[in-house]
Amino acid sequence: MTQTFAERRWTSPDGLSLYARDYPAASGPARLPVIAIHGLTRNSADFGAIAPLIAQSGRRVLAIDVRGRGQSDRAPDPMTYQPVNYAHDVLALLDQAGIARAVFLGTSMGGLITMALAAIRSKVIAAAIINDVGPEVAKEGLARIAAYSGQPVDTPGWAEAAAYVKQHNAVAFPHYTDADWDAFARRVFRIGTEGSPVLDYDPDIAVPIRAAGARALVPNLWPMFTRLTKARPVLLVRGESSDLLSEAIAAKMRKRAPKMDFVEVPGVGHAPMLDEPEAKAAIFPFLGELP
Repeated sequence: MTQTFAERRWTSPDGLSLYARDYPAASGPARLPVIAIHGLTRNSADFGAIAPLIAQSGRRVLAIDVRGRGQSDRAPDPMTYQPVNYAHDVLALLDQAGIARAVFLGTSMGGLITMALAAIRSKVIAAAIINDVGPEVAKEGLARIAAYSGQPVDTPGWAEAAAYVKQHNAVAFPHYTDADWDAFARRVFRIGTEGSPVLDYDPDIAVPIRAAGARALVPNLWPMFTRLTKARPVLLVRGESSDLLSEAIAAKMRKRAPKMDFVEVPGVGHAPMLDEPEAKAAIFPFLGELP
């Protein structure tokens, strides 16, 4: 299914020009919009399957390119590539778009940004869908992601780009076909100035991770998670074989927030694309209960 989206730009507090895909809601009564926020090395294209479906169900979707990714500006100071800055960028979007409250859909880093928003301006979050991340993360998964983030790649053509994404993500999507990997590559690469595919993010996004060292592997965001799950609906999505959101961490989150909805997507790891049948079967009833 295809649906057109408008291209929206907004300005960050420090003057960057940032980008979002703006999917208009289908006709019907006005409902709260959805703000979709991607993971560390990804961009708004990750929501290319689920965002049109949500829009068709009657909610506007703003799928953003976090600073340093996709069509958003690269930051001159790489130390601004941190969740608190990303959260303030999102608040700038809401303010400039006249959005007082929204439903937040955060994949991986996008979920951490949502937790940061709960600490900074909690009232803007009417509800949240957190995709395969928690207030603490498994060291193995974060180390795997940190190992390739910001590293140079040699991809003279789309075949090599597809091989690259397969190398780093086959553990999460063992059922993917060659066509799936080609589509994956076209979401995360763009054609560079020399005419060959290049990763569509600033390699310097890894600078704060390297600067933090071992401390980056054990963030404690439990107070933010508690604030997020207090007095608002939250749905946690977990990939069955996720190496970032372990079974133990997910169980701890569910114990801390017993009213939180939960779905586990079989056969995939970090992170579900949210177009899986099990994910959609949880997301749309959850959204259906919201204003």
